[in-house]
Amino acid sequence: MTATEATGRDRAGGSVAAPDRLVPQSTPGATPPPLIARAAAELVGTAALVAIVVGSGIQATELTEDVGLQLLANSTATVFGLGVLILLLGPVSGAHFNPVVTLAEWWTTRRRGAGVTLRETAVYIPAQVIGAIAGAFLADAMFGAPLVKWSTHNRSAGHLLLGEVVATAGLILLIFGLARTDRLRFAPAAVASYIGAAYWFTSSTSFANPAVTIGRAFTDTFAGIAPRSVPGFLGMQLIGAVVGLALVALIFMPGRKAAA
Repeated sequence: MTATEATGRDRAGGSVAAPDRLVPQSTPGATPPPLIARAAAELVGTAALVAIVVGSGIQATELTEDVGLQLLANSTATVFGLGVLILLLGPVSGAHFNPVVTLAEWWTTRRRGAGVTLRETAVYIPAQVIGAIAGAFLADAMFGAPLVKWSTHNRSAGHLLLGEVVATAGLILLIFGLARTDRLRFAPAAVASYIGAAYWFTSSTSFANPAVTIGRAFTDTFAGIAPRSVPGFLGMQLIGAVVGLALVALIFMPGRKAAA
């Protein structure tokens, strides 16, 4: 989840189709907000995202016993909520809300120093995890559920792990594909739409986010995940991120400069 990307030029004046920075700026060339502001945006944004996912899941189970309708309500709330959060906080931190997005940005831009630095990555990821846990507590508190109760929803089956690889790879492909084609302005709608679709076409209902996965272990509700299932999901999400970056490199390979 991110918002804009600078497009560079090589020394001969040709365009370079490679991502320089996924962190958006309200004005081209502007100095990014202070790191503390960006970290706060990542913490608050991830907390809000998890509160939306968990809270809408609780609300859905209280309104109907139909699992299909529960998933529909949960996914619809997530689509709208995620789109709003990216639109609101993207200009501050890039609206990653996701450690694999942060790690992928650092990895792809580490040699040019144009993306998040290693220091910024080390700040973003803890903020995202803390925010996710806080979001789960907040959702439980709003609906009168126990604040600290580990989920009992086992999600360890192999087909669910495969679903996480697919979901995460698709998310990374989408975000960095938009970056390579200079269309990150569409990220709020595109990312939210993808996550909403992935709720339905992946067997795991598309967690695709290590921080959110950890946060959802703290709530024994519709959206929860048992702690013993968390390591498997985290591992598959990292694999999915690698697969997604490989697909970006293959599909959006920069063209060669034409001979004079």
